[in-house]
Amino acid sequence: MIRHYEAIGLIPPPVRRGKYRDYSDADVHRLKFIANARDLGFPIEEIRALLHLWADRERSSSEVKALAMARADELGRKAAMLEAMRATLLELAETCHGDARPDCPILDHLAI
Repeated sequence: MIRHYEAIGLIPPPVRRGKYRDYSDADVHRLKFIANARDLGFPIEEIRALLHLWADRERSSSEVKALAMARADELGRKAAMLEAMRATLLELAETCHGDARPDCPILDHLAI
């Protein structure tokens, strides 16, 4: 992933010492920032925006909060969708006998 982040400009190319990359403490800190943002579900373009805001000491925290709230809303929509999918699967599994008979409401539902 580090090479990908370099290729898309999220991190600057590191200094090279022979065939090895030499990352500074600032580079490592930036990589941790990116990893933490990814863990919270931020896509690359929003991470790029967050990195710019992080570097901008003149920023207002309202910009950062707006990005976080938008991401939280999106995660809420995805969670609701996943929960609905889970409920449907559980309901279908409940109606399936799960025995040697070929009848299967799960397959019937998928064939609709």
